[in-house]
Formats: sequence, C-alpha cells, structure tokens
Amino acid sequence: MQKIAFCLQNSKYLIKKRVKKISYKKNNTKKTTKNDELDDYPDHKIMTDDEIAKLELDSEKAKKLMKEYQEETDKYAVWRGSITEGFKKWLKGEKIYDRDKERISLYVSEETKDQWQKFKEKQEYSTISALIRESVDYYIEYKSELLSDKLQRMDEKTISNISHALKEPLTTIKGFSQLLLENYANELNEEVLATIKNIFDQSLLLENKIINILDNIATEEPHPQYDILLIEDDLATIRLLTSYFDSKGYKCKGVISGTKGIEEIRNGVPKLILLDIILPDISGYEICKMIKEHEKYKEIPVYLLTAIPGSEVEKKMSEIKADGYILKPFDFSDFEVVLKHL
Repeated sequence: MQKIAFCLQNSKYLIKKRVKKISYKKNNTKKTTKNDELDDYPDHKIMTDDEIAKLELDSEKAKKLMKEYQEETDKYAVWRGSITEGFKKWLKGEKIYDRDKERISLYVSEETKDQWQKFKEKQEYSTISALIRESVDYYIEYKSELLSDKLQRMDEKTISNISHALKEPLTTIKGFSQLLLENYANELNEEVLATIKNIFDQSLLLENKIINILDNIATEEPHPQYDILLIEDDLATIRLLTSYFDSKGYKCKGVISGTKGIEEIRNGVPKLILLDIILPDISGYEICKMIKEHEKYKEIPVYLLTAIPGSEVEKKMSEIKADGYILKPFDFSDFEVVLKHL
C-alpha cells in the first residue's frame, strides 16, 4: 500500500494532454524535480517564478522554449533583453489573452503544410502565421490595384506584334482546312472529313478568343471623356440607352464586359456608372464593391441595371454600397433619379 501511495503521489505529469508513465527501478527510486521534468519534456512549459528568473536566455533550453513560444503565439519571448510577461505566463502554463488580436484556425492538408513550411524556411519567415499574413496583405493590395493606374499598359506596336504572332499560323490552319472542306469534301472518308471540320471549327473559336483578349488590352491612346459609363453585355440595351442619354444631352459610353469597364474607369473617370450585374467575366456586384472601396473612385455614383429580382438585389446593397438600382424591363422615367447626378 505504501508503494502504491508513493507512485500516485509522484505520477502527476499531465501536460497538454500528454501523460508520462513513471517506472521505478527496484531499490533505486528517485524523486523527480520540475527541472528534471523539463529535461524529459522539451516542450513542457510549467515553471515557477524562481525557475523562470534563473532561466539563462543563452542556454539551448531557453532558446528552444522561446522558439516554441514564438511559433505557437506569434509573439516575442524577449523584448530588449528581458523576458516578456506573455512568455512568463506561457512558461507557467497560464492562458494568454490578447484583446487586440483574435486567433483564426486554418485547416490544411499535410502536403500543403509541408509546402508552406519549406517556403517559410527558404524565405526566412519567422513563423507560418507571418507568411500567411503577408500573403493575405499582398492579395488585398493586388485586388485594390486592379482599379489603380499601376497596371502596365501596352503600346500599339507591342499589341500588333502579339497579334501577328498569334494570327499568322492560325490563318494558315484555318485557310487550308477551309480549302479541303470546300474542294475535296467528296474525296475524303468520313473520319478524315470530321477531323478537318473539327480543326476548322476550333480555329474559329481560337480566333475569337485571340480577338477578345487583344481587345481587352489597354493601349496608350487617349480616351475621350464622357458623362455616363454603361457596363452592359446586351448590345441592344447599350444602343437604346446611348440614344436616350444622347437625346438628353449627355454622352454615354457603352462596354460589354467588366474588364473593359474597369479599363474605362481607369482611363477617364465618368460622372455616373450604370452597371449590369450578370456580365460574362466579372460580377457587377464585385465591380461595384471594388469601385466603392477605392479611394479615387468611391464617390462615383453607381446604379445597378439588372433583371434580377429587386428583393435579391436589396440583400447586396449594404455590402456593395451601390447608390441605387433600376430593374429590367425599365421605363425611361426610371432614369430621372440618375439624371440628378449629372
């Protein structure tokens, strides 16, 4: 019974859900001190004030503990040669609170974790948290610069060279496949004929993609100023509203994609923006949010122009900070509120 009581008394080593089983050699029992526990458990943090005061900062033990503390909390263990209060609490096993920061948990695969860890070490980041914070900051900055003047522009000669390099071989492929289809279709077996038709069809698709990409590249030509920028993918709507505003004495510029709309904003700030929500490339909601979060463009009135039910649009208004919306099919009287901004 005495032996059992002795073992129970000396077996309280529950540290962060880890339990150490203590075994004693026959006739050679020894009471374990807290310093011994620290040696047995390199990541053990429970220390007394006296032990913390005697901790030598240059020792391997202290360096290991400081590294673990920094990786776990993303805080400094030592500041100007002295142990921080947060590190002391951590060493004593106390919970650390930070009123200015909130911990965010992130679940990733082991493969992703290893990839991040290798990048962290190669780029000499102190912690994974530091790497994540800088990555997020970079992404936010990149998004905000989408509307800024920092995006690179291409001159006409560069665009011409790119166009020539892409279209010249495509013209040959498209031309010869077309000749084969028009002049030799009856002499070709079905399998070969189907293949040539597919080549011709794909060349047309590729040609259209090249044209769209090149059209969306900004050039250094000066853009004329106008009153209203209409971002709308329906050409009939663009023609209708352009004519309407022209009759009212206002110049309206219509573009059919969000990318072109952003480019127009960068090149000439309009007095008003009419913005379709469903666009072929970027959501109108996203464009509106970008405009309203940008220091240079946030004062531009933005009105959504959409066939989406008003109840659905209302749910987004506070988030994107649009000035209003007009539902399709519209009446010209609906634009009276818009004209007040001009």
